[in-house]
Amino acid sequence: MEFVPANVIEEMRGSHELGIFLRIDTDPPLHLCFGDGDKPATFDSIDPEGTVYLGCRLIGIPTVEVLVNGTADSVEFTLSGIDPETAARTIESLPPVRGAAVHLGLTTLDRYFQPMSAIIPIWHGTASHTGEISPPVEEGQNPTITLSLSVVSGEATRSRAARSLWSSAHQKALSPTDKFCDGTARLARGVQPTWTLGY
Repeated sequence: MEFVPANVIEEMRGSHELGIFLRIDTDPPLHLCFGDGDKPATFDSIDPEGTVYLGCRLIGIPTVEVLVNGTADSVEFTLSGIDPETAARTIESLPPVRGAAVHLGLTTLDRYFQPMSAIIPIWHGTASHTGEISPPVEEGQNPTITLSLSVVSGEATRSRAARSLWSSAHQKALSPTDKFCDGTARLARGVQPTWTLGY
């Protein structure tokens, strides 16, 4: 099975609608899709039973990066145009988000704006905190609230040493009995290992 289904690849070759989905692993989980209308969908390998993702308006999707042996990156997902009463109810009903896993995925939408495949996971992070702001209001306008969720990825705390290399010493600092990286120096010289399974 392909990571990106063939029908999604074919749809992306032409003009297409892209569905962007966000799953926050709170209790209960929060499922959002960016755009108009709720969409029933499954999140490949994360939420296989599927559920309804609630449609919402997003100011802009932040640039997300996949870090390898890097430091933490922080992004902010922002919902805008919420009336103060709804925002207050939303904030009161939010479950604790700090430390919750956050998954971002996408798929193409058909002509009825429904997902053409299971959601394809493209990025994950850890929820940090929520925020709210009220933009200035001009005369005759109704006040609105903007809610945000900050999410970090990579090495998100200062309590762990940065790992720029995976040597035996680095691995043993994390797990003293782990011998996975014991042969790193020998293998770096081009020695072909003999692999055996230990039962």
